[in-house]
Amino acid sequence: MSGNTVRLHRVFTAKPDKLYRAFTDPDAFARWLPPNGFTGHVHEMDAKVGGRWRMSFTNFTSGNSHSFGGQYLELQPGERVRYDCRFDENLNLPGLMQTTVTLKAVSCGTEVTIVQEGIPESIPVEACYLGWQESLRHLARLVEPEIPG
Repeated sequence: MSGNTVRLHRVFTAKPDKLYRAFTDPDAFARWLPPNGFTGHVHEMDAKVGGRWRMSFTNFTSGNSHSFGGQYLELQPGERVRYDCRFDENLNLPGLMQTTVTLKAVSCGTEVTIVQEGIPESIPVEACYLGWQESLRHLARLVEPEIPG
């Protein structure tokens, strides 16, 4: 992959299957992925290899939106999610990004490793990294509570 790469690592006190579901359920994805100051909307999510996904982020202050999406390249329940992504053409952010999420059961929950490759050159890597950190805090709030059914 060309372009910049971001690597993240975090341990969650939740089981791998719950984290996997957070990456493949449209309502969950829209809830945790948008960084601070944005809302998210999933327009399409066909969580199967070759299936398409598409979503948008809306800046809550300005109301401006941008959308992006791609397809699922690899899905191993409870273990791995790999998908590609490109921004809408009107954003002038060319290129194809690829995100690989690896889930590994550990004694206290799940170790998550995320590698995002091919980030457009015009997006500062540190801004992308910051956005992911915010998203992962949102993800923890979603998956870590064990609320009885």
